[in-house]
Amino acid sequence: MAIEHRRGVIVLALVASFMVFVDGTIVHLTLAQLASHLGASRAELEWAVNAYTLSFAAVMLGAGAITDTFGAKRAFVAGLLVFTVSSAACAAAPTMAVLNGARLVQGAGAALLLPSALVLATAAAGDEHARHRLVGWWSAAGGVGMAAGPLLGGALVAVADWRTVFGVNVLIGVPAMIWSVRSMPAVPRGERRLDVAGLVTATLLIGGLVFTLVETPVQGLLSTPVVTAMVLGVAGLAGFVLATRAAYTRQAPGGRARRMPLVPAALYRDRVFVVTAAQGALFNLAFYGLLFAMSLMLQQGRGLGALSSGLLFLPLTGLIAIANLCAARLARRFGRPAVVGTAQAVLAGTFLLVAWAGTAEELWPLVLALVPAGFSSGLLVPSMTSQAIAAVGPELHGAASAAFNTARQVGGAVGVAAFGPLLGTAQGLRDGFVVCVLACAAAVAVGLLLTPLTRERARATVAAATT
Repeated sequence: MAIEHRRGVIVLALVASFMVFVDGTIVHLTLAQLASHLGASRAELEWAVNAYTLSFAAVMLGAGAITDTFGAKRAFVAGLLVFTVSSAACAAAPTMAVLNGARLVQGAGAALLLPSALVLATAAAGDEHARHRLVGWWSAAGGVGMAAGPLLGGALVAVADWRTVFGVNVLIGVPAMIWSVRSMPAVPRGERRLDVAGLVTATLLIGGLVFTLVETPVQGLLSTPVVTAMVLGVAGLAGFVLATRAAYTRQAPGGRARRMPLVPAALYRDRVFVVTAAQGALFNLAFYGLLFAMSLMLQQGRGLGALSSGLLFLPLTGLIAIANLCAARLARRFGRPAVVGTAQAVLAGTFLLVAWAGTAEELWPLVLALVPAGFSSGLLVPSMTSQAIAAVGPELHGAASAAFNTARQVGGAVGVAAFGPLLGTAQGLRDGFVVCVLACAAAVAVGLLLTPLTRERARATVAAATT
């Protein structure tokens, strides 16, 4: 690969990681304008966040297999095309129904972008050391994107309006797509085949779950749409189990499986991976639920503008990016379970301070309380990610990454869905915010209680490395 092409591929991979994760958090600062400009209800605002998360989580499970089946370049270009076109549709949306439908498509494009960008970046590396360094850069770009979302969204809404939040993706996506088609070198395909049945049933399962959680408080548990979603979710679960079993029983000549299940059995049989995935889901439930509740509390409850609200997120999101850089060094020195457990303990305690600060008339207690919340959150994400991937062999790293990120996205969707009803009406947003933050503390505390289940493996790994 020519040096100029290699640099271009690396830059595009980093940009893609940034775009995917920034779109998961940037929309929170548009919620107040969406409510006033498009007359969005609380449930519709939840879907503005969760539609992206839902399709991202559902397609992410099969995105690695799609990349292997059709090639990283094709998957990347397809993902970038879907992401860019759907972003344009979001920017031009005349109603919340159109916006949320476009967000659903946008999440699918993001899911295709993420693994294909990583494959392209690692293929551009000259040696193993460069490959590990690129993976670190790629992860950091996503962390910076997630951290920058609220501030960037607040600035764009203040300067123009909510449509520019999605229009920026078009300005970046079009030239990136042109360069990708013309100059991006192809990467050899893998041997893994796409488990279509698993992908379809997983989408039904996740979609039914999230729809039920979001719409039950609005339409009622026994309403036709909610009952239908529950039935589809249960059917998706049953179908996913059958599809996974079928993928193992179909054997090619020589005993090699024709297709790998979206979630190989080795993953859900591994205690450390399952526990870490549960911790990741609980963290995202708390983090994305907090972003949703805090953005509405600041703008609708306290009457702040989008830019001011975005700046108030900076102690939380800015320190995430800083802590990301410290996480690997701390994990090497003290071990991942120790870092994860300590960060969870600090975060749970900090949420209690945030709940207290939310009742104060002044904003400075809230700003101070968000500082340790941001730093501990920044330690958790990379530490849990590396712990989940390290729990299994190298041949399962791709599947482990996809499954872990899916668990996190589902957790975030559940958080937003649950915090909408907990937040209450505009007149009681401050009290509702306190309830939401206490729920955040409870979710992180449950994750903390699970941490001892990962320590035995960590001691065994250290012992093996020293003998």
